[in-house]
Amino acid sequence: MNRAAIAPLPYTFSRRDGFAAGFYVVFVLIFSYAPGLGIPGLTRLIPDPLLAGYVVNLVFYLCAGALAVWASWRFAVRETRILATRPWLTLAIIPGGVFAMLLLTAVAVLVSGPPETAVNQEAVQGLVVSLPPLLIIPLLVVIAPFVEEYIFRHLLIGKLSRYLNIWACCAISVVLFAGIHVAGKEALALPVLMPYLAMGAVLVGIYVWAGKNFILSYAVHAAKNLLAVLLTYAIPAELLG
Repeated sequence: MNRAAIAPLPYTFSRRDGFAAGFYVVFVLIFSYAPGLGIPGLTRLIPDPLLAGYVVNLVFYLCAGALAVWASWRFAVRETRILATRPWLTLAIIPGGVFAMLLLTAVAVLVSGPPETAVNQEAVQGLVVSLPPLLIIPLLVVIAPFVEEYIFRHLLIGKLSRYLNIWACCAISVVLFAGIHVAGKEALALPVLMPYLAMGAVLVGIYVWAGKNFILSYAVHAAKNLLAVLLTYAIPAELLG
């Protein structure tokens, strides 16, 4: 099977996209600026704040993930079939993309000054060191990257580029991807944003290079998150603190 034999799909926004994107935006804004409204009374049911935070994130990403799959399953199937036509190239791009993120982040840190750990990153590290891999990996490695690639690559570049210059879409994708990870938690300082900007730039580059294939950018994103999770488990908690 070659790529040309796989029928293209129309990159137009659908009602399903509207439901999926609307759900994501509304609940991200709630969690960022009014976290107490997330799931009222949850802290009474789950006294441990870390576990309660995990449950909130799990419920949110399960719902967002289900909507993203519902809206994009035809594209996901098609793009997976395309990747299967060149399996060795795909397998090489995944670790290569992760390495590119690490390298670009290091360069960005040299340019912007000493790095600052984002509140979001500290919260993720707190979850990882407090909960077992069986709970963390499905959330941070499988579900969350799919939702984010669907929103920030498939919609903001793949579909929005029908109406707006693709490079403008790429810039919007990178900036919003970085901003959403710190929104409502801290000031938009460059040292805090740099790791997310570098990660977003690499994912955008891979997505565009691969012909708007968000399954490939998802695979790279998931691999990067998996590496971060494994390293967090491997490093003693006192060193992370």
